[in-house]
Amino acid sequence: MNTVVLLACTGLGLGALYFLVASGLSLIFGLMDVLNFAHGALLSVGAYAAWWAATDGGLGFWLAVPFGTAVGTAASVLLELALIRPLYARPRDQILATVGVGLALPALIMGVWGADARPFPQPESLSGTVRLLGATVPVNRFVLMAAALVVLVLLRLFLAKTRYGLIVRAGVEDRAMVTALGIDVRKAFTLVFAIGGAAASLGGALAGLYFGSLNPGQGTGLLIFAFVVVVMGGMGSVTGAAVASVGVGLVQQFANYYTAAGLGDLSVVVLLAVLLLVKPRGLTGRLA
Repeated sequence: MNTVVLLACTGLGLGALYFLVASGLSLIFGLMDVLNFAHGALLSVGAYAAWWAATDGGLGFWLAVPFGTAVGTAASVLLELALIRPLYARPRDQILATVGVGLALPALIMGVWGADARPFPQPESLSGTVRLLGATVPVNRFVLMAAALVVLVLLRLFLAKTRYGLIVRAGVEDRAMVTALGIDVRKAFTLVFAIGGAAASLGGALAGLYFGSLNPGQGTGLLIFAFVVVVMGGMGSVTGAAVASVGVGLVQQFANYYTAAGLGDLSVVVLLAVLLLVKPRGLTGRLA
């Protein structure tokens, strides 16, 4: 029982990390039809910005996380304005451009700070453990779960209660009609990129808590599972991404523990294939 509880909490923490990355991907694709392959690089930018602020910058963990999130958000907005916006009518070029950025940013980080993993500083309050149903669970798992839950609630409130949220929802259904009504969809595009970048960079900063270290390729590795989550949840569905994240994190952790090492990743691929055979549009297939 202790092992099951520990694996469940670890899987939920990993699923929360996947959701922070996948939620932005889901929003960006749902409104803009942009497959942003540079999204994982934005996670790395946020992670290294938080790490630098907590070590060389001397800000401490609690200020370093918002600093890293802000840097990742700014990088995401810059990416949309400088690279994505001129290519909205050229989707193939968009893919090539974001793939190039996704490769270039980790290489730049590697050139500045090296390829070796860097230990991520953790505050004393988050470095301990708590007892849950007889299991000893690291506190940082619950921090990730709480962060993902807050992001999910804020995204749902944004989509349902704000003007730009309604524009996003309407733009998903009929972008041409929204434009014909005189609404500047481009501002919504930039805002969505900013939100996606903020969620990814927050995930990058908190990934240091989960893994205990960070490396330049960490964002790329997490991006693969984030894409799986987006597809399973339904392209454009934030709620579906949340549900799929839980499933992927749990399946991966339990499979890695109870089977041979590495079969957790294979189990996720099998789960994706089975789900798409049963529900080709994913769990929901809509932005909600």
